[in-house]
Amino acid sequence: MAEIQIFIRKVLWKNDFLFPAVIWLLSRLLIWAAMLLVGPHLGSPPEGITPEFGWGVFDAWDSVHYRAIATSGYEFANDSEQHNLAFFPLFPLFIWGFMRLGLPFEVAGTLINNLAFFAALYCIYFWIEENYGRKEARWTTAVVAWCPLSMFGTVIYTEGLYLLLSTAALRAFDQKRYRWTILWGAMATATRPTGLALIPAFLLAAWRQRRPFIAYVAGFATAIGVLLFSLYCAIQFGDALGFLHAQRGWRPTLGFYWQGWLEMLLQITLGTSDWEFLGIKNYLHPLFFGIVVGYGYYLWRLGKHLSFPVVCGFYTLISFLLIFADDWFIYNLLNAVVVLGGGYMLWHLRTQLTPVTVMYGLCGISLLLASGGTISLARLAYGIVSLSIAFGVFLSRHPRHGYLSLGVFAILLPRLALKFAQELWVG
Repeated sequence: MAEIQIFIRKVLWKNDFLFPAVIWLLSRLLIWAAMLLVGPHLGSPPEGITPEFGWGVFDAWDSVHYRAIATSGYEFANDSEQHNLAFFPLFPLFIWGFMRLGLPFEVAGTLINNLAFFAALYCIYFWIEENYGRKEARWTTAVVAWCPLSMFGTVIYTEGLYLLLSTAALRAFDQKRYRWTILWGAMATATRPTGLALIPAFLLAAWRQRRPFIAYVAGFATAIGVLLFSLYCAIQFGDALGFLHAQRGWRPTLGFYWQGWLEMLLQITLGTSDWEFLGIKNYLHPLFFGIVVGYGYYLWRLGKHLSFPVVCGFYTLISFLLIFADDWFIYNLLNAVVVLGGGYMLWHLRTQLTPVTVMYGLCGISLLLASGGTISLARLAYGIVSLSIAFGVFLSRHPRHGYLSLGVFAILLPRLALKFAQELWVG
């Protein structure tokens, strides 16, 4: 038994080529098992469905819009309704290309996202290893692969493709390979709105590091992807900023949506989102929330002295949380932890990360906060790789807390995957 453990450690933790692949495969197997094996044998939940074994489990929510774009093209009438022009074109364009080869939409979209996510883990791993070291690369890759939101790297969403393109652009910039920065960056800005954060990130990092003029050119040229999309909007709909105007149909306002943030924080702490008529409906909710926060602080203070009973107590609390807490509490908690916690972690390690990593993370969070909504914030923030890098570097220096966090991820990951397969909202 000892020889097997030694062999596994040598293969997984010391082999640069195998580590990202194994981490990807193990996390995906957990997702596939929840969606394809467990889901079909459970009853239909309220407001959900009973998933059937097949490619269809990966096709829900935003996937519907990517299907419409890939098969029928964009539509846009006015900015008061929800139109698919709000979704950027590169991902559905790739799907359209795969469909021309004879693949059904579900197969094409799933393959593209999964393969891109697989490649993104390798890109992240080698980029982090080049700048920080092997240990930091292992932890960051594990965080990206096992984060509950990595489920969106398996279904028909843009997470995998965007992570690959944005990370490749950031890595190329760090390596001073500006032609590749332009190529990957332009493709990233054509994939999703948060790609726009790359442009100021490259410019600020170039100024911070006193890079040559070509670095500024590369930063501006990253906008080629979104400029081409703008040109299409001008020709097709007579509105060069149609893709921005279309966002209004999906969000309550533009700018910082403080009412939504207040409601979200109240729902997390007090169990109510009614901030105008503040009142606690269930006094067990704030009590339980206080216990979880207090226990988490206790675990942090223990540091290297974590014991098995203490860890078991923590996982028991997490299990009670998943069983008895409202789904919206879980999703709002993910929003707050990923956005606010990720932002704090990035600022805490700002002097230890490369300038472009920090600038991209700060620009990305600022863009999300100014987007005018709180829906899907955690998922969108997960696509900003700088936050995962900051968390991975931090956990590499606190491995006991790292293993504890990965355990929580392993509990939440199949839960979110199962909810998605049941067509319940997960962000």
